[in-house]
Amino acid sequence: MNMKDVIISIKGLQNDGEGDNEVELVTDGKFAFENGEGELSYMESELTGLEGTKTSFTISPMGVVLTREGSLNSRMIFEKGRKHEFLYDTPFGSTTMGVDTKNIKVNLDEHGGELDIEYVVDFQHAVVGYNTFKINVSEQNKGSV
Repeated sequence: MNMKDVIISIKGLQNDGEGDNEVELVTDGKFAFENGEGELSYMESELTGLEGTKTSFTISPMGVVLTREGSLNSRMIFEKGRKHEFLYDTPFGSTTMGVDTKNIKVNLDEHGGELDIEYVVDFQHAVVGYNTFKINVSEQNKGSV
């Protein structure tokens, strides 16, 4: 698959039980999608608190895998109706957490599109957050100035 330059817009909503925290990020990234499978990646910035971390999404008919490598390392598997555990590795230490995917909506093709994921995160079987993120991928227009 050929990776192409894209603009990635991410809207994240987290609810920790005490209120909503909304985050919005627009960044450059790389994207490829072919035959129902794809990859999307970008570098985190100081704004996200994860500077020096590469975030990648691997999309397949089975679900979505989010991988972070760098100042923070983790690998989360989003598969509708299934709970997966993941290792959350930070400079301060590591812990195992759970992710229970409530819904995934993939509307992507080779030009971009949207990816929506709703999930619950738990720590030692106690819910720590209800999360949603909506990702919009659009090709960079190389012809404009």
